[in-house]
Amino acid sequence: MPSEQFTCLWEYTIDPARKAEFLSAYKPDGHWAQLMARHPGYLGTKLLLDVEAENRYVTVDYWTSKSDRDAFREEFSSEFDRLDQDCEQFTISETFLGDFLILGD
Repeated sequence: MPSEQFTCLWEYTIDPARKAEFLSAYKPDGHWAQLMARHPGYLGTKLLLDVEAENRYVTVDYWTSKSDRDAFREEFSSEFDRLDQDCEQFTISETFLGDFLILGD
């Protein structure tokens, strides 16, 4: 792994009735990861579940750089927007938590 990586975090409160569909879309090998994997700068995704709130999740998407993530968003904007619209029904709320650098040792 490089000493610095770029990551972005999103928080979701899901509709409990749509949990299976949410997980299918947002898991590390789910629909979102499959789309992002089409760009060479994508490194992977982690899906986190809040231990205190069973319907609260956070995704952590890893990229080689912010410019790679931005290039992905530009190149795949149509597919991104379509998938985003399809997945809206699985969540009650969705919040962008921010862009971050992972600092090396």
